Amino acid sequence: MFIKPGDIIPMNYHFTTTKAHFNMLGGTVIEILREGALITDSTEPFKGDMDLDQLRHAIATHGADRISFVRMECTTNLIGGQPFSLGNLREIRAIADQHGLIVVVDASLISENAYLIKEREPGYKDWSIKDIIQEIMKQADIMYLSGRKSCAVRGGMIATNNEAHYKAILPWLPVYEGFLTYGGMSTKEIEAMAVGIREMCDDNVAGSSVEFIRYFVERLVEKGVPVVTPPGGLACHVDAKRFVPHVPSLEYSAGAVAAAVYLCSGVRSMERGTVSMDRDEAGDEVPADMELARLAIPRRVYTMSQIEYAVDRLSWLYQHREMIGGLAFVEEPPVLRFFFGRMKALNGWGEALVREFQADFGMDA
Repeated sequence: MFIKPGDIIPMNYHFTTTKAHFNMLGGTVIEILREGALITDSTEPFKGDMDLDQLRHAIATHGADRISFVRMECTTNLIGGQPFSLGNLREIRAIADQHGLIVVVDASLISENAYLIKEREPGYKDWSIKDIIQEIMKQADIMYLSGRKSCAVRGGMIATNNEAHYKAILPWLPVYEGFLTYGGMSTKEIEAMAVGIREMCDDNVAGSSVEFIRYFVERLVEKGVPVVTPPGGLACHVDAKRFVPHVPSLEYSAGAVAAAVYLCSGVRSMERGTVSMDRDEAGDEVPADMELARLAIPRRVYTMSQIEYAVDRLSWLYQHREMIGGLAFVEEPPVLRFFFGRMKALNGWGEALVREFQADFGMDA
């Protein structure tokens, strides 16, 4: 509804599928990161904040008429699940109001972002998670979320308090999703989402994955394994550039680490690096800003022993990191290739790593 060819979409950082949709409509995403957001070994509490001067510059350069909306993501998935602060969001709201711009919030991990605001941002220690979530929503014209995260259910939602936006979006819901009241969701899923919305406002639920992630990250730091710090609200992210500095980004270092983690542990992580980027119009690779292997922590699923197992295996792998090599595509879809692409290990390093793993476990016989 809001993106047309030639438009600009400023955001605190893109997400893969979101960017693909925007690009397909002819829009161009610009990342407006705060200073230090891409430094993985950091103590900066809100690396998901947007640089306000850069936002003003983008508006002045491109013109407000060419900006579809300003998008903020809770929490910024591709730079380590890092939150934004309420103070930053309020400033963005004020700038948007000056120029008649829409503010859109991707609220998929709003509960975790709220928990980290409560924990890290001065003035919110005594606020409830519900009140912080509502305060975030007051700054937004439109919010949308994937229910799989904070709500712990399949499906999602779009919400707005603006009647004009509501009426503009309304006719297109049956075209792409389903009827107004259910989209593509079943009644049971909607009922489960209602429960999830209530539960995500509970401090213990909102903090459950965050505290697991914190423990996971701190244990790996103790072991010397390079991870993104401070811990975020989505996952423990292994910094592949520091983990395997001998593997270049164009040999998909984050994908290689994710594959190696699986081979030596059975733990499935997710590549968030150059594999998650699409090639440019000339067919050339676009190296990612960061090369991360994401070990996501869902709520109410894992035990402490499972985290300790993953810590043990990652520590072992880091001690054998020189065995990890690069990857190459065998089959490469033209868009969002990380979903269905197939890759191979260059020079067969995967087999050698498995043999070392089996020997370590006494399985060489």
